[in-house]
Amino acid sequence: MEMKGKTVVITGGANGIGAVTARLFGKKGAQVAILDYNEIAGEELASEMHAQGIEAAFFKTDVAKRNQVKETAEKVLAHFGKVDVLINNAGITRDAMLLKMDAEIFQQVIDVNLTGVFNCTQAFLPAMIAAGKGKVINTSSIAGTGGNVGQTNYAASKAGVIGMTRTWAKEYGRKGINVNAVAPGFIETDMISTMPEKVIMQIKQVTPFSRLGKPEDIANAYLFLASDASDFINGTVLEVDGGMLK
Repeated sequence: MEMKGKTVVITGGANGIGAVTARLFGKKGAQVAILDYNEIAGEELASEMHAQGIEAAFFKTDVAKRNQVKETAEKVLAHFGKVDVLINNAGITRDAMLLKMDAEIFQQVIDVNLTGVFNCTQAFLPAMIAAGKGKVINTSSIAGTGGNVGQTNYAASKAGVIGMTRTWAKEYGRKGINVNAVAPGFIETDMISTMPEKVIMQIKQVTPFSRLGKPEDIANAYLFLASDASDFINGTVLEVDGGMLK
C-alpha cells in the first residue's frame, strides 16, 4: 500500500504510535505533517525523516486549542499545498475512579481526545472537500466500545469519537470523504508502561495472542484505512486488540 504523492497529517505525531505512523507513511512515499505539542521530539523526528529523504515538517500544536489548530492548518496547506489524509491520533489519559476524579482531569481528557478531534477535522476537512477526496481516521479505543475501570473520562472521550466518526461518514461520504476509526486494545507505549506488571499479565491472559499490541499494529491499520484499498469503507470502527475477550 503505497502513499506516494499523498500528504498526511498526524496529530500526536512526535512520540509513540504517532511517531511510528509518521515513519511508516514516510517510507511509503507520503509527505508527512507532524503535529504535536512536544517541540523537541517533533523537530527531532522531522529531522530524522529528512535525513532519510522523506518530506516531513513539524508543526507545534495543542489540538485542544481551537485557534492554534486553525493556524496550523493554514501553515500545513501553505507548506504542502494539500491534505489527503488526517489521522487524529493525539490522546491523553488522566485515570481515576469516578468518585476520585475531579472535574479538571475529566475536562483535560475531553478537551484533547474529543474536542481535539473536532477541532482538527473541522480545520482540515474543507481542503479535502475542495479536492473531492480525502480520508479522516480517528483514534478511539476499546475503552470507548466497552468501558474500562478507572477511565470515565477516557472512555467517554473515545465513545464520543465513535459517534462523531459515524456522523461525519454520513455527512461527508457524498463529498468523497471516508471517515473511519481505529480502536486500539492495549498497546506497548509509555501510557501502558506505568501499569503494574500484574495487570499487564492479566491483559495478556485474556488476549488470544498472549501479548500486548505493538505501535506498528496500529500504524498498519492507519495505513490500510488511508490507502486506496479502503475506498468503500466508511463509518467503520476497526478494533485492533488481538481479539481480546470482552
